[in-house]
Amino acid sequence: MIGHTSARRALRFTLLSTLSVAMLPQLAPAQSGPQVTPEIVAAAAADKTPIAPGPVQPTWDSIRENYTVPQWFVDAKFGITMHWGLFSVAAYHNEWYEKYMYTSFSQWHTQNFGPPDKFGYKDFIPLFTAKDFNADDVAELVKESGAKYFMPTVEHHDGFSLWKSATNPYNAADMGPHRDLVGEMAAATRKAGLKFGICSHNMEHYTFVNPTPGLATDVDDPKNANFYWHDHSDARLQEFLQNWVKKNIELIDQYQPDVMWFDNGVNSRAYDPLKMKVAAYYYNRALQWHKQVTIETKDSAFLAGSVLDFEKLNPRGPTQILKGVWDAEEPIGSTWGYSAANPVETFRGAGSIINELCTILSMNGSLLLNLSPTGTGAINAQQRNALKEVGQWLAINGEAVYGTHNWVVDGEGFTPLPPRTAAQRRPGAAAAAAAEQSATAGVTPAGQTPSATPPSPPNPNFTPPIARAAQPTPPPAPAVPVVPAEPQSPKPVVYRFTVKGDNLYAIAQSWPGDTAIIASLGTGKALEGKVPEGKIVSVTMLGHTGNLQFTQDAGGLKVKLPADRPCDYAYTLKITGLKMDPASPPVPAVMADLR
Repeated sequence: MIGHTSARRALRFTLLSTLSVAMLPQLAPAQSGPQVTPEIVAAAAADKTPIAPGPVQPTWDSIRENYTVPQWFVDAKFGITMHWGLFSVAAYHNEWYEKYMYTSFSQWHTQNFGPPDKFGYKDFIPLFTAKDFNADDVAELVKESGAKYFMPTVEHHDGFSLWKSATNPYNAADMGPHRDLVGEMAAATRKAGLKFGICSHNMEHYTFVNPTPGLATDVDDPKNANFYWHDHSDARLQEFLQNWVKKNIELIDQYQPDVMWFDNGVNSRAYDPLKMKVAAYYYNRALQWHKQVTIETKDSAFLAGSVLDFEKLNPRGPTQILKGVWDAEEPIGSTWGYSAANPVETFRGAGSIINELCTILSMNGSLLLNLSPTGTGAINAQQRNALKEVGQWLAINGEAVYGTHNWVVDGEGFTPLPPRTAAQRRPGAAAAAAAEQSATAGVTPAGQTPSATPPSPPNPNFTPPIARAAQPTPPPAPAVPVVPAEPQSPKPVVYRFTVKGDNLYAIAQSWPGDTAIIASLGTGKALEGKVPEGKIVSVTMLGHTGNLQFTQDAGGLKVKLPADRPCDYAYTLKITGLKMDPASPPVPAVMADLR
């Protein structure tokens, strides 16, 4: 765990500090924690909860000096997360159901569950039975996918904890399924030989529910005060912040997570004393466990001790190689949480996931893929099949994935995207702001709804998830004349590059045909101002036995491909003989380096 200091890291830290402070006003209100004062934060941080003994102190300098990115995380490259909770029972639009059932969805909610003063969000708790949830089954599915760690959401913005909590009475062990779901997942994941982490969104809970003025709800009922946290007095705010620290310490002590991931709610610099306290506690406890662990956060939430995470590669992540350790989280469906309205076509197939994984790898990142169980805890066939196919691909091509890093260029055969703007990199900033003004905001194309994007308004053609009635068959759509398509030129083959040792891997995202031509490896071609050293001595294809015939000239490396394809999706050429640069030191990527 003990790290080191260098002029380069100090400069990056300075840039990060400056950039993060400058960016704070652009954060979306819908994914921010509560507004605080330094006095309230200081009082919450001074709560009697102690910091575990050890060398790490609650300062950014101490955390930076004592932190190193775990090598297992650097090498893993592929992990699975999961969004599952009370919102999965409602199964309407997405995981932000609680926020909108008291505003733009109130009529739909009334029609399907009852008025929000009679059936509030808390009343989903008894319906959350988890009767079909089997932690061993999920862990085996994650292992079969080829992922190296499993990191489920343990509390979303709605404030319902999936673990046995002494801090939050609204938890799955004491209510709903009456099971310590996090404990079950931790044990099953480790039994499967995988690393286990936790995702926490709970800082956003304090400001998440704001009913439409005049609407009768259960939110202000004093009996529900510790669930909705709608009393925003200074005393209650301090208690909420203290509880945030206590919840994290519970999770650390009870489950010894290998990763702790926090959502955008912790981004504000105002919370630094609280974040530093939790980080110091966690890293000191990890030293006691003799484990390599890490925190993951978005944007510039942590000034040290955290891997940089992007919510969706497109449109928020890097568009070119980003030095340092980072990942991008992606949904497998059109929403993060399960929605009964989503047709199976909105769930991604293995080919889409594999191509995105290769794109991320070529830019030096990792993929964190999200699962969406139903309200009962079942994982549908579309998600299962996709994960199994990804695992089958990784069984053949994993050599080009695990333990790799980027080459001098990320790939070829595609038009590079322009760098992201600051607004694009902030999850849902524009959409969340618009949602505060309009109940009809938040409509996004299928497969493009991030958790930070508010759900669209009720669909009058949607059948409720409970008590479904038979629906009349709609009349057939009128015939549309078929217009012959214009002849299209063949699309160029997209290659993504990864490196391990002195091996270069060129992953073709479509089958190249009889001959693969890699222009980046043209004789004497300079890449980033430098001609690769060495001479290609062999080319093989992962999953195929024997060397492949090849030639090399100014037009590129030309490889004669086998007649049979070794897998169903992307195809990996292993190229040896060239001198590859070593991997960069395992330090977190920072926003200041994002081009």
